[in-house]
Amino acid sequence: MSRKYQRRIVITGMGVVTPLGDDIDTMFKALLEGRSGVGPIRNFDASTFPTNFAAEVHGFQLSSWIKDCSRWEHSGINSKFAAAAAKQALANSGLIEGMNSGKVDRNRFGVYLGSGEGIHDFHNLMWETANSYDPSTRKFDYAKFCKGGRESFHVGSEADQELHTTAMHLAAYFGLNGPNFNCLTACAASSQAIGEAMDLIRIGDCDMVLAGGSHSMIHPLGVTGFNLLTALSTNKANPQGASRPFDKERDGFVLGEGAGMLVLEELEHAKKRGANILAELTGYFSTADAFRVTDSHPEGRGAIACIDGALKDAGVTPSQIGYVNAHGTSTQVNDRVESLAVKHVFGEAAKHVPVSSIKSMMGHLIAAAGAVELITCVEAMRTGWLPPTINYEHPDPECDLDYIPNKARQSKALHCLSNSFGFGGQNTSLVVSAFTG
Repeated sequence: MSRKYQRRIVITGMGVVTPLGDDIDTMFKALLEGRSGVGPIRNFDASTFPTNFAAEVHGFQLSSWIKDCSRWEHSGINSKFAAAAAKQALANSGLIEGMNSGKVDRNRFGVYLGSGEGIHDFHNLMWETANSYDPSTRKFDYAKFCKGGRESFHVGSEADQELHTTAMHLAAYFGLNGPNFNCLTACAASSQAIGEAMDLIRIGDCDMVLAGGSHSMIHPLGVTGFNLLTALSTNKANPQGASRPFDKERDGFVLGEGAGMLVLEELEHAKKRGANILAELTGYFSTADAFRVTDSHPEGRGAIACIDGALKDAGVTPSQIGYVNAHGTSTQVNDRVESLAVKHVFGEAAKHVPVSSIKSMMGHLIAAAGAVELITCVEAMRTGWLPPTINYEHPDPECDLDYIPNKARQSKALHCLSNSFGFGGQNTSLVVSAFTG
């Protein structure tokens, strides 16, 4: 046995901020009830956009979780979401009071995030751009733009645009001095971060890692970009029914926002400090389609290899998987290819494994999606309830699996598969298992 597999990794803490609730119990209850978090966009005036709805986080206050919020005064919402979810995860793991107990070596406690780009100072950027353009001469005055920018742009907000700043905030605030990374592999980002954090522990570089992701693209540039790609649903007549994974009439995904954080820990380390073990992270694999920026390979080659690799890494067979949390974006290509990949890897077992997409209820959290979906798998194992795929009304002959349509199902799962397949063809699959000692 290689050194890589001698160290087992368990999950000892979790936290979320989502359109369905700012804590795990509230979120999971809403999922089981089949509630939708989709509604009209409030973050900005989207009335003229082809898509004017999203799954936003409403009523969020960082001060509900962090006593001194001054560090995040000029941060983007993604960093604030991350801070709140991280505080929950660390508290859930017994680490807020226990960090100075002598049982935790801060130098061996890392941070690995899959978090999106930071704050967008859209108003000032557009104002300075327009103010520096002379329509009569059709020339742009760069000197005027720079002068105005120095006066209107805030140094803290500008710094928080960098991808590494969210992970930096968490490490500095919570005193986590181990390896610190952030990856942004689109919709696979936080799943990949969790998988690579798992490997950091496996090879002995860390004992613990705070891993997960945070993201919000519900802003003018984000919605514009996805509309230009024709990736978003334009079902303005029925926003809450717009996200309909695997349904024949699906027409695109719905943007969501939020964060999911987990404390990953080496098993013996967790036992020594008396941690409450929630589940065991047993499998991880990542592949690239190397095909197109926005489309999965039509034969599902990358997804097939990814799912197969994660199952082999976990040492489980397809028939042992009790639940698949699908990437399930509600786009025509993605849902068809993911269904094809599951059928290819699972064979006859594909007919019997329950599959669902929680994006039907909370939209697509982009970089944060994978972490929140893995947390959903843990809750499904712990409670014995599987969340549904809502808005499933019209079966698609090319998507012919058991998608747990519209109503939660009571079922015992000992192993769950969570898929994240991102733009650019980045694929990540994780296997999480009930901890049995």
